[in-house]
Amino acid sequence: QVPLVESGGGSVQAGESLRLSCAIIEYSHDTYCLAWFRQAPGKEREVVAIIYDDGDTLYVEPAKGRFTISLDNAKNILYLQMNSLNPEDTAMYYCAADPTYRACYSGSPRYWGQGAQVTVSS
Repeated sequence: QVPLVESGGGSVQAGESLRLSCAIIEYSHDTYCLAWFRQAPGKEREVVAIIYDDGDTLYVEPAKGRFTISLDNAKNILYLQMNSLNPEDTAMYYCAADPTYRACYSGSPRYWGQGAQVTVSS
């Protein structure tokens, strides 16, 4: 078990920014992927951003240029910085982790956070 604890969700106005945090309580692997997913009402869950052990990152097209995924290795905290938010970004956001690089891209990581609600008003 690898507990993932999320924080930083909330309600903001369109155009504003928000940063989500995911504390990784325990994890020890040489290889891994860490990711942020989101699910809006009436829509399927989708991956938003991925970061790998070598530092490479991947973003869904709507997030490019607005969202940034990063990892503080010293503190074991995963971040998702979200700028220029719009109502279409409203969703439940989940952080996730897996010891393989494929699981995050395929949408099936082994460990998940509890979720953080992000609501953007126009």
